[in-house]
Amino acid sequence: MNILAWIIVGIVGGWLAKTVVREEGAGGVLADLVVGVIGALISGWIFYSFGHPAADNLNIGSMVIAFIGAVVSLRILRLLTRNRARVYSMIEISPTA
Repeated sequence: MNILAWIIVGIVGGWLAKTVVREEGAGGVLADLVVGVIGALISGWIFYSFGHPAADNLNIGSMVIAFIGAVVSLRILRLLTRNRARVYSMIEISPTA
């Protein structure tokens, strides 16, 4: 499957993944869709490299692969940004007068 088809499948997979991963991302909906596309491209490449037949056509199998990659990438992003926010909230800024 060509890259444009994976981008389209990735956008749909990213949107579906955003409905599953309910936490709000730092970049909003657009950033979540971009992360979903990246996850879909990576998961599609991994499945295709291992010879999975559903990863080379535009079908339900490729949508499932894109969805899985998008969910994993969104969860990783949420974990990374949540830990960063937690560290910043632990640092107290004391005013100097």
